[in-house]
Parts: sequence; structure tokens; C-alpha cells
Amino acid sequence: MASTKDWFETVNEAQWRAKKRLPRSVYLALLASTERGLTLSDNVGAFDELGWRPRIADLPGERDLSTTVLGHEISMPLMISPVGVQAVHPEGEVAVARAAKEEGTAMGLSAFGSKPVEEVAAANPLTFLQTYWVGSRDDILARAERGKAAGAKAFILTLDWSFASRRDWGSPPIPQKLDLKTMASFAPEVIRKPRYLATYLRHKQLPELGVPNIGAVGEEPPGFFDAYGMWMQTPPPTWDDLAWLVDQLDLPVVIKGVSHPDDARRVVDIGAAALSVSTHGGNNLDSTPGSIRSLPGVVDAVGDQVEVLFDGGIRRGADAVKALALGARAVMIGRAYLWGMAAGGEQGVRNVLSIMRSGIDETLLGLGHSSVHDVRREDLIVPAGFTRLDGEPPAAATAVAALPTTRQAPPTAHPEG
Repeated sequence: MASTKDWFETVNEAQWRAKKRLPRSVYLALLASTERGLTLSDNVGAFDELGWRPRIADLPGERDLSTTVLGHEISMPLMISPVGVQAVHPEGEVAVARAAKEEGTAMGLSAFGSKPVEEVAAANPLTFLQTYWVGSRDDILARAERGKAAGAKAFILTLDWSFASRRDWGSPPIPQKLDLKTMASFAPEVIRKPRYLATYLRHKQLPELGVPNIGAVGEEPPGFFDAYGMWMQTPPPTWDDLAWLVDQLDLPVVIKGVSHPDDARRVVDIGAAALSVSTHGGNNLDSTPGSIRSLPGVVDAVGDQVEVLFDGGIRRGADAVKALALGARAVMIGRAYLWGMAAGGEQGVRNVLSIMRSGIDETLLGLGHSSVHDVRREDLIVPAGFTRLDGEPPAAATAVAALPTTRQAPPTAHPEG
């Protein structure tokens, strides 16, 4: 089915529309990554190295995509990953939460997000609140307790960040606040994107740069850079700190950012409910292999002692099934839904989730499986050296490769998702 004005058939199409609609600074902020963009590229490109072993007869007439994460049923093994201040659409994380609820899946909300957890959890009761290790133990515990009081069902702690922010193609400016001087400086690129500007004008608001989930309810939310500065000044947590947090909370804790098998074992030791294999979207140490390369080693290290989630480079439903085949319970998407949000607001997010659902279903059909729980490593062709355990670095990539400059032609046969 070909794309229309109101519907796109692939995540690649959503990205193209997002780039066309968003001011350059906003689009580059979503693209993000660090230095040469090696990890960003490998997150996506590594999936292309994995092949399938399809079946051709006795295929199931119906497929069950549902699964559970942390005891909660979701309609497919794919969830919304928490992403910080976005400036993509006035309704922000609330609209994303509504779309996720309509599609029957969980919403990850960042503590650096632009909407308070109370509003997001009201829009989608299956909300998982995320934070970094920002502030004192008491600050972090209070943040989690606030999320629980609002109805959040789990607490995600992201730990894979080293504050590297250099990008070979240049980092976009992010304003401290939207005063008249700042708006004047950004006006030339915003005026060139009239549909983006019109969306904010219709909602009678400016992009929100505060982070309301860092502080307490009713407090004036700190600005992004204030919260970021607090984060930079907070000493990194020890394993004892993490064990303390897990012990204190009456919420399941997910440790996000794991790539080393030894860290995965420590996550089990501290009693966390789940871990997420992730490279922070390529925003950590550049040259870290793509997340999918680290997944098998982590799964082998922990077995079924902890739920293993996955985050990094998912652009189609088939990618999600590849992660399931390597042992993930479910995957999370970030940039993909943000591109959908930029392209079409809440409906654009649903569009992306629908693409993913169709891709997962089609892949199960091709493999001859009636359930996502039937997928195994034997369904994949995994090339020698895929996990980089022999010390081979990720293939060379450039930032230019990660920055599409022209619209890629859509497939001429069946739709991707």
C-alpha cells in the first residue's frame, strides 16, 4: 500500500517527513549520537547482517503477538522508549502515551521529558518512569515515589552515559530559555518550516524546555540545562547505591544501558526486575558495537534470571523479531516514534506502531510461528564475528551516512510494516 498524505508505509518515510517538517536544529537534536556516529550507524546497520531461515508450508493462519513485561500484558513485544525534551509537537509525551495506549503497549517517560508523569500516566496507565542518577539518594527515591503515586508501573534507571556530546557534523544549539532574543535567533530556520510553526500556533504555546519530573509536584520545573548540570555534578552510582534503590522501591526496577555480560550479572545480583541492552541510541562511547551485537552475550550471561529488554536501531518489525530471536523479551523504540510524531502528531505515532505490528506479524508468518514466544536463534543466520567478541571494531561509518539528505525510494512490492 503506497503512502498517502496522512499515512506513511515505512519508518524511513516517517524520517523523511520529519526532516522535511522540523527546523534543522530540532531534527539534528533527535538524530543526536556522538563523535563520528559509529555506534549510531552500527545500531541500525548490524541488523542487516542477520538473515532468516523462512518456512513455506503449514504456516499459521493466525499469529499471537502479545507478551508480558514486568507482569503487564502488552499487545506486541514493542514499547515506547523514554526520550528527553523533544520540542517535536506541542502535545509531547501525552500524545505519545495516548497512541501507545490505543495500540496496547507501554509508555516509557523520561525524567527529562516535557510533560509531568501525572499527565502521562493518566493518558496511559501502563507508564514506566525513567530517570538518570541525578541528585542525592533521597532525590532519586522521591522521584520514583512520585512516579508510583502517579500510577507508574515501573522505574527505569538509565546508566550508560559519559557526557560525550561532540559530533563531527556539529551539535545543534539548544536554548536555555525561549526569550525574545532566543526566538529571534531561531526565527530564520523556524519560518522555513511553516507547518511546524503552525502546529505550535494552533496550540497557543511555545516548545517546552522545562523538565517537570525532576522536581516535586507543584514546584517550578527546572530548565533542561539546570537539570543537566545537576546530573553532571552527581557522582556516578556504585553497585551498592543501585542495590539500595532496588531494596527501597516497591516498584520493579529496570537497569537500562547494559552491554557487558559482567554488568548483566551484577544487575541480577542487586535484584532488579529487568535490564535493557542499550547504547543510549549511540549517545554514549562512540565505537561501542550496536546493541544487537551485545544482546546474545548478555542473554547467555543471565538466562531467565531477569527480563531482558532491548533498545537500539529498531526501524521495522523484522528488527524487533531478530532481537526476540536473540533472547530479548521485548524491544523499545525511540527515534522511530519521534519521527512519526513529527510527521503526524499522535496519529503519526500510531502509524509507526502499526507499521511495527504488521512487520512483526509478517515475520512470524514467514518463519512459520504462531506466537512471538516461538521465535528462536535457530530462525536466524548469524555470521561469524557478529558479536565482535573477537575484538573486531564496528565497521567504519560516517556521520554523513546517518544523515539522509534525499528521500529514499519506497519499496515497489509489499509494505514494510
